[in-house]
Amino acid sequence: MNIRLRLTLLFAILVASIMLVFSLSVYYLYDQFREQEFNKRLQEKAKTTVRLLEDVSGITEPLLHAIDRNNLTAMHKEEVTIYDVQNKIIYDSGKEPFPVSPAVLQSIRDGKSFREQEGEKEIIGIRYIDRRKEVLVVIAYAVDLYGFSKLERLRSILVTGWAISLFVVLFSGWLFAGDALRPVSEIIEQVKNISARNIHERLTIGREKDELAQLAITFNELLSRLEIAFTSQRSFVSHASHELRTPLAIMMGQLGVSLMQERTAEAYRETIKETIEEVKKMRDLVNGLLELARLNDDSSQFFVHPLRVDELLWQAREILLTHMPNYNVHIEFDQFPEEEEALEIEGDASLLQTAFMNLMGNGCKYSQDNRVNVTLYIQEKAIRIVFVDRGVGIAEKDLPHIFEPFYRAEATQSIKGHGVGLALTERIIKLHKGDIRVRSQLGVGTHFIVTLPF
Repeated sequence: MNIRLRLTLLFAILVASIMLVFSLSVYYLYDQFREQEFNKRLQEKAKTTVRLLEDVSGITEPLLHAIDRNNLTAMHKEEVTIYDVQNKIIYDSGKEPFPVSPAVLQSIRDGKSFREQEGEKEIIGIRYIDRRKEVLVVIAYAVDLYGFSKLERLRSILVTGWAISLFVVLFSGWLFAGDALRPVSEIIEQVKNISARNIHERLTIGREKDELAQLAITFNELLSRLEIAFTSQRSFVSHASHELRTPLAIMMGQLGVSLMQERTAEAYRETIKETIEEVKKMRDLVNGLLELARLNDDSSQFFVHPLRVDELLWQAREILLTHMPNYNVHIEFDQFPEEEEALEIEGDASLLQTAFMNLMGNGCKYSQDNRVNVTLYIQEKAIRIVFVDRGVGIAEKDLPHIFEPFYRAEATQSIKGHGVGLALTERIIKLHKGDIRVRSQLGVGTHFIVTLPF
């Protein structure tokens, strides 16, 4: 069952239920009104008959019957019966008085109301005190032929109206659902035509204020993110292939040249050393790519523990200097906190060490004096770490792209590197809900500002 049919049926059921409840309520209330009105007429008929019998002296029972029959207020199959204090019938307007037990008669004399219905007959009983202070009981019944005919007519009108209204609701509901779902059909047709080849296309937004327009806007935003991801992936694959192809070509060339003719042992050793250097470059590149892919695809291996930021910085410095003894990393505090807990954050030690080593290593690598200054600031709700170098700097046009994988600024093209470290660093900082910004000027140096929340 499609959505249009489901909406139509739900709409029809809802409206039909409301109309059914309304119709039943009207019918029930009118039936109550008819019964109350008819009972009042019976009571008036009973009172009129007993008063006429009492007030008009010398009137005979046949004459009273004639008056009842010719009365304009006479009701269908009406009959009035009057009982005296001994429960004897002193007057009956018809031939079949309604049988009433002495207990019921006594109950009516005591002032209790009496009302019954037997088939179409509706019976009421009242008490009447005559001039002699005797309590008479008057039983009257009749058939509300006129009232029942109007009730039957009302029932026919309500049933017919409900059936016709149900048909109209189904038809209008079908049209309404079709109009409401037309934007969905248009969105479906547009989405069918979007693939990886034309992912730059976007959905047309019709009604700009309804939920379907919001859905189209959200889907367009999703397409924009996917387009960026696809573009980054293509760029990533292209750059990775290029970066891996270069050392492989160098190694193949060196080894091929070495095999062309006999060489000295020293020459072979030199070739092996150069090949090992290229293998190390490939190893570093592959490790960086794997780490970046792991962080992008699965953050479930992100283990959070309480960590001291100052200890992480010193550990990162020690590891970096072990591999690069000629680097100079200077760490200082803007103001050492009184409580050591102010230096603690929640995070993954190995990932943060990697990020700090990348920033320290880049600062040293791109500085002529191989020096980077690291300053730790304690703020109200975060820790700020500033990495400052006096190196070649980064051009303003390159700043928006430095965190993209394999992107390298023009000023650093002559320096060995792959362009993976900053992308990996940014991802690590983002995983820790932190922020990393950069300020730089060509020929002056670069500032990397890392902010990590407590």
